Amino acid sequence: MIRMTVRQFRLPALVGAALLVLAGAYLLRLGADIRAVPDPARLPDRYAQTMLFLAGGFALVPALIGAFWGAPLVARELEQGTHRLVWNQSVPRRRWLAVKLAVLSAAAALVAGVLGALLTWAASPIDQVAGDRFSTVLFGARGVAPVGYAVFGLVLGVVAGLLLRRTLPAMAVVFLAVVVVQLAVPNLLRPHYLPPERITVPMTADTVNRARNLGSITGSPVVGGLDVPGAWVTDISPLRTADGRQLSDEAFGTCFRDPPRTGATGTFGDTAVCLGALDLHVDLAYQPNRRFWAFQWIELALHLGAAALLAALGLWHVRRRAG
Repeated sequence: MIRMTVRQFRLPALVGAALLVLAGAYLLRLGADIRAVPDPARLPDRYAQTMLFLAGGFALVPALIGAFWGAPLVARELEQGTHRLVWNQSVPRRRWLAVKLAVLSAAAALVAGVLGALLTWAASPIDQVAGDRFSTVLFGARGVAPVGYAVFGLVLGVVAGLLLRRTLPAMAVVFLAVVVVQLAVPNLLRPHYLPPERITVPMTADTVNRARNLGSITGSPVVGGLDVPGAWVTDISPLRTADGRQLSDEAFGTCFRDPPRTGATGTFGDTAVCLGALDLHVDLAYQPNRRFWAFQWIELALHLGAAALLAALGLWHVRRRAG
């Protein structure tokens, strides 16, 4: 069974190996170029777009693996009826599926692990200077997390092909599902892997001007884009008064729309001066950068656990329902 699965998979494997070699050569060259820059402080600005482009591209790897490696593997056999030949040779259905899942999961983990390790190495000088280790896009292209994404995408593809029994619909569903998961996990789950640390930040005029945005479409007294050095800010409370109550919409609106004219400069100018005079503060929740590897292992375990559940579903289905 292993030999047969490898033979069926040899063409996709060769294509994947060729692409891996090309990507690896590029990342090795990129890493060497990054280390040749004489001023490390310039690295984040110089390579910011390159890192975002690479991380965004790598984020599609699990979806591509699931769609082009996973989905056709079983769906094509079910479409063509070749699965019956194997089952008529006294090969148990569960063993047939388990071997396919094991072989392709190992291949997916290898590809993602090599790519993740090479990008982590290439980008390490930039990461050390930037300190932005939990960025939604960048985090998923570093460390061990990509291995979990790839195995999850592969198993989802195989199981989708088994359930839908059609190759093209399974490919489309898997690609979309993996992309949705890649967007949902960083925003809904990742901030809560470990209890956040908290800090209260006085909202002086200078602090208000350091924010990236102020207010909302409903006029609520909210502020966004505040940073904590060496940390990922996961939540910012609304503006609060000295006694802990939320600043009223009316008071915020007065400063935001019609503040006293002082001629102040800065991002928010007179608005920042007006708010700074109200003795306000915000409560921040954040995850320090020292938790980066803990979060990496948690995210790996999360996706491998999801893959195991999907595999169990597939093994149950192939025994009970497939025919």
